[in-house]
Amino acid sequence: MAEIGHASPRGVTGLVAEDNWQLTFPNSTRVYSKMLRQDAQVQSILKAVTLPIRRSTWRIDPNGAPDAVVQHIASDLRLPVLGQERGTVPRRRGRVSWDAHLQKALLALPYGHMFFEQVYQVGDDGLEHLVKLAPRLPGTVSKINVADDGGLESIEQHALGHGGKPPVIPVSRLVAYCFEPMDSTWLGSSILRPAYKHWKLRDRYLRLEAQVLERNGMGIPTYEASPMPEDARRELQDGQAIVEGIRSGAHAGVSIPNGARFDLKGISGQVASPREAIDYHDAMMAKAVLAHVLNLSGKGGSYALAETQNDLFVQSLQSIADWIIDTANQHIVEDLVELAWPDYDGPAPLLMADPIASKKELTAEALALLANAKVLLMDPPTEAEVRRRYQLPEKDPDYIPELKNGGGDDAETSEAPAGTD
Repeated sequence: MAEIGHASPRGVTGLVAEDNWQLTFPNSTRVYSKMLRQDAQVQSILKAVTLPIRRSTWRIDPNGAPDAVVQHIASDLRLPVLGQERGTVPRRRGRVSWDAHLQKALLALPYGHMFFEQVYQVGDDGLEHLVKLAPRLPGTVSKINVADDGGLESIEQHALGHGGKPPVIPVSRLVAYCFEPMDSTWLGSSILRPAYKHWKLRDRYLRLEAQVLERNGMGIPTYEASPMPEDARRELQDGQAIVEGIRSGAHAGVSIPNGARFDLKGISGQVASPREAIDYHDAMMAKAVLAHVLNLSGKGGSYALAETQNDLFVQSLQSIADWIIDTANQHIVEDLVELAWPDYDGPAPLLMADPIASKKELTAEALALLANAKVLLMDPPTEAEVRRRYQLPEKDPDYIPELKNGGGDDAETSEAPAGTD
């Protein structure tokens, strides 16, 4: 049954259209780039959101696919296979670096969208291999073409040089990361959009605070002429030069006529400080991405509340990782399987990642507890890893521990003598 309605954004403003001209595409790319480049709080927000996702361990789940298909995907993406020990990592040349791709894909968070062009090449085995996921950064995209049903048709980039033809990349060659779209424009939503007004106001208050410190930090130099000067105009001109040129230093000072007065006037009364407003807008920017941890000031508070807020933040990061996984499985893994094995119709391997913040650093005490509880066995690989982490000498391969007989759980059972039951 065919569709009746349409999802085309052409000629439709709608209630979800961006009402700030500076944040409409492609102007938004320039604004968000400025925020990322110049603002420390914005950089902290982006790193708080992206680094835990990048630090997670990414793997290929076989998902019932044949071993040849699984190894093909794992080799091209340079990722380990779930349930297998990580073997020799393939050379990076001619293959995709998943960590580098993930770092670029997460740029969809501040910009709302991120596109990649798939580049394939036939290998020595006669199969198609993914050799590159070329990023097409938001600043290079001039137009996004959308079909009437809301599907992506192609993207257009700015032409190289004068008179060049703008490249048009069809959707069949694209991997499109579109973060939380509110319409069918494929522009997505930036995590910095709710923080924009707070960034704008805080930037203004920071400039104001600098002016306040510059004007009032050392007081205002004032000069009062003597009561009966011989040349009032000349003395006032000299006094003006003194107050304008006053500087601190080991030998700094002023010389004034008899009866004249020089003073550094402080502020009388209470002056509003912009610092409280600056801190408020900083906190709101972090709250926009649920990064309440960035607002901890060390003044105390409820540990239970802080843990609840952190759990909510981790859940939001997990949802972002799941979105990356879903997009990559559809448009990277499945596309590669279809190209390499056109006649294969079975299940495809799946990209997966360990839960966010699941990596834990084990202390020596924790290792001892796990070993005593028989949860962790000190097999040779585990023992070698413990020695490496705690900078202990390597185990002598010729060392054989003495076996002690005498009962108990740790005693070794010796063979019974010949002729006995």
